[in-house]
Amino acid sequence: MSKLVKDMLVEDLKKRLVNVAEVVVVSLGRLDAQKTSQLRSTLRKKRIHLHLVKNSLARRATADTPLAPAFTKAEGMLAIAWGGEDVVDLAKELDRLTAVKDFDGFECRGGALDGARLEAADVKRVAKWPTRGEQLSILSGQISGLAATLSGQILSAGGTLAGQLASRVDDLEKGTAAGGPAA
Repeated sequence: MSKLVKDMLVEDLKKRLVNVAEVVVVSLGRLDAQKTSQLRSTLRKKRIHLHLVKNSLARRATADTPLAPAFTKAEGMLAIAWGGEDVVDLAKELDRLTAVKDFDGFECRGGALDGARLEAADVKRVAKWPTRGEQLSILSGQISGLAATLSGQILSAGGTLAGQLASRVDDLEKGTAAGGPAA
């Protein structure tokens, strides 16, 4: 491959990865063209991009970026995957697909997250984290739980005070109605 073509491929990859903060490096194993096409179609439904790339070109394209650690130990035929709702969504989907029998040989090899290298085991751990949507629901539940507790405590104390006032008013009205002295 000529230097001009390599430079064009590097520039194209740089443009694709401009706003990408995390990637997962995967091995397609011995997937044939049909299975690879099915894999890409499955990933596309989740808004995940898969790009087969030469390791040396990927290193050049990601040099001096937070994605560079993903390619420090890269060897063999690899592809990079990025996209999805968040990094957890990406890792969950890729981890799920490694277990699918149709994609036998497909495996996660590592990646990069926040400028740090992820090993294959790290990608599996990230896949077990709650997604952004799950985190937001947990957070909103915790916030509304605190608000409900606070509201209950305020209403409880107010209810007790109101009950005591009502009881005292009843006592005073009974005392006045019986002809006793009003306090």
